[in-house]
Amino acid sequence: MPRLTLIVPAYNVQGYIGECLDSVLGQDFTDIEVIGVDDRSPDGSGAILDAYAARDSRLRVLHLTENVGLGRARNAGLELASGDYVLFLDSDDTLAPGSLSAIAARLDATDDPDILVYDYTRTYWDGRMLRNKRADLMSEEGPDVFTLAERPQLLDLLQIVWNKAYRRDFVTRHGFRFPPGYYEDAPWTYGSLMAAERIAVLDRSCVLYRQRREGGNILRTVSRKHFDVFDQYDRVFAFLDERPELASWRPALFRKMVDHFLTVLEKPGRLPRDARAEFFHRAAKDYRARLPEDFERPAGGRGYKYALLGVDSYSAFFGLTRANNARHRARLGGQARIGRAKRAALGMFYRSQLRMPLDENLAVFSAYWGRGYSCNPAAIEAELGRLAPQIRRVWAVRAEHRGRVPEGVEKVIVGSREYWAAMARATYLTNNVNFGDTVVKREGQIHVQTHHGTPLKTMGLDQAQYPASTSMDMEKLLRRCDRWDYSLSANRFSTTVWERVYPCRYTTLETGYPRNDVLVNATAADVVEARRELGIADGTTAFLYMPTHREYEKSFTPRLDLTKLAEDLGPDVTLLVRGHYFYKPAERPDERRAAGRIVDVSGHGSVERLYLAADALITDYSSAMFDYANLDRPIVIHADDWDTYRVVRGTYFDLMAEPPGAVATTQERLTSILRSGEWRDEEAAALRAAFRERYCDYDDGRAAERVVRKVFLGEAELLPVVPLAERTPAPSPAEALKAGRA
Repeated sequence: MPRLTLIVPAYNVQGYIGECLDSVLGQDFTDIEVIGVDDRSPDGSGAILDAYAARDSRLRVLHLTENVGLGRARNAGLELASGDYVLFLDSDDTLAPGSLSAIAARLDATDDPDILVYDYTRTYWDGRMLRNKRADLMSEEGPDVFTLAERPQLLDLLQIVWNKAYRRDFVTRHGFRFPPGYYEDAPWTYGSLMAAERIAVLDRSCVLYRQRREGGNILRTVSRKHFDVFDQYDRVFAFLDERPELASWRPALFRKMVDHFLTVLEKPGRLPRDARAEFFHRAAKDYRARLPEDFERPAGGRGYKYALLGVDSYSAFFGLTRANNARHRARLGGQARIGRAKRAALGMFYRSQLRMPLDENLAVFSAYWGRGYSCNPAAIEAELGRLAPQIRRVWAVRAEHRGRVPEGVEKVIVGSREYWAAMARATYLTNNVNFGDTVVKREGQIHVQTHHGTPLKTMGLDQAQYPASTSMDMEKLLRRCDRWDYSLSANRFSTTVWERVYPCRYTTLETGYPRNDVLVNATAADVVEARRELGIADGTTAFLYMPTHREYEKSFTPRLDLTKLAEDLGPDVTLLVRGHYFYKPAERPDERRAAGRIVDVSGHGSVERLYLAADALITDYSSAMFDYANLDRPIVIHADDWDTYRVVRGTYFDLMAEPPGAVATTQERLTSILRSGEWRDEEAAALRAAFRERYCDYDDGRAAERVVRKVFLGEAELLPVVPLAERTPAPSPAEALKAGRA
């Protein structure tokens, strides 16, 4: 029987639950069991729980057949608990290192109390950490154990269950269970504290309480479900009614009840506007019904609000609240003036266009900060032309890159009058990066963020932890992301990252990457044509070398001696070299380039055509590896500075431990891999197969169609995804050439 059982319910937390489980299973105290409860989560939370359980037998997973809500999901986990003590942890929160050891030691030192209360720290998306404001109540001075009557100030703590360890036989003896609905912690917290004969505290912050910027918190959800608070206090006072010996707690709990009602009334973003008066009148009814004899109202303005509840005067309460809000708006006046100045800077023309109606048949596309026609937006634009030709498609490009937009594609130059008119009037805006800060998101406009790669390197909020990204303004970044309506994902891994590092109110579309459709749909003739365009002779092996950008390097210099590599590999090998788009192409060796042995393809308009032409990919940390894996062709990793890159930029997994193929850390080793055939042997194929299982979830050749049907045509359901095992990627060059000769 374990010492501690941790119950972790999960619902729509696929971006956070991995970090939560890591924080628990990685604790130095190991005498635990963890019960993960999948509350019929519609995202990948259940699958993540299963994956962790497969690796660690201390985790048991319970998959509920219907969504029952947080409280009843905890109850389901409680039925399976076998530990001496039960702890609850929300699946978007984490445990601080060493917390379970400290909890276990304090339980031993206090001779197994009924409840141990420990502290928590709020953590924010911008890196701030604030310990509980009432951390003073965690003082261990005085008796080790006590009753609530001896330390009634504990009622002033937040009404939560996840900052306590409960002795399981104490819970069983009193029959504590969570009720359904919002604010389910209140009946459990008050009841257990009043019933406990022996309470102890631990003056240590054990839980890191994540303050999610968007979503995941009922306190930020406008809903009539906030009326559940009345049912919860009905249960609290029913608990008192059944236990006459606890009658002395009525005044304190009455005050907690009224304060809670006022909080729901006063906090913005909880009650629908048309429900506030109804809520007030119900609160007034409960106030009068439960008012203790000789109760003394708080002093000052708070006491005045109590009095207004007592006489059920919503009009007076509303007037008081409106006056307070007016004072608050006055304090924000400076910020409003700044906002007006910014709007003025947009220019009269753009502002005039913003007043015009939206054009439901206009869509604007852009990619890579206006660098040309490419990536996911280009694939979506082309598919939109096929499925909905009535929608006018406009491509936004910077003046110096206008030549990269194909003939027949309408374009506007970023910053021109035509650009601002299109941006103001278009119903659909699609990009693989963010549009500029001056772009206004209009009501009715739909922004599609396609992204441009599966993330090996850290992104979004996670970049704040690494020196290469310290200059990024995270507040501005998230304001840009607030404009998104849809975020595309190529795989479950990306979904969990995007939802956590860009915590905004968009909908994730697990469509696959539209740019990769061609890697599944291309024919043998397409592959042969791609090679002919590059001048690759039949019988030649073409290696595509695509190193990524490094923030600590100002220009692109190949980390390989390409001349020597070409010489060592011989005349039957061609190196296709593509530098990252952040860099200008470097000089290439003339003699090798002239012989066709080294081809600079940095300016090539379609990286997907390069993928089709190449027999194998050589890269370091580029997201190209995830796209190229869809072809099921060999991938070789050349990572001579892995230790530096992962420290400076940060990565989400250990590429050296989970590579998509053979790995070299020196040029000599790379040459050996390429000359010996190790790049395409059985071991390399096995590594690639495992990599494909992890990261090729949705790229089945119909991603662009899914996006168009969902976003532009309004279809309710996404097209089903063809399982990886049933897909046939584009033929390899050898297969394509053979088919051409047949």
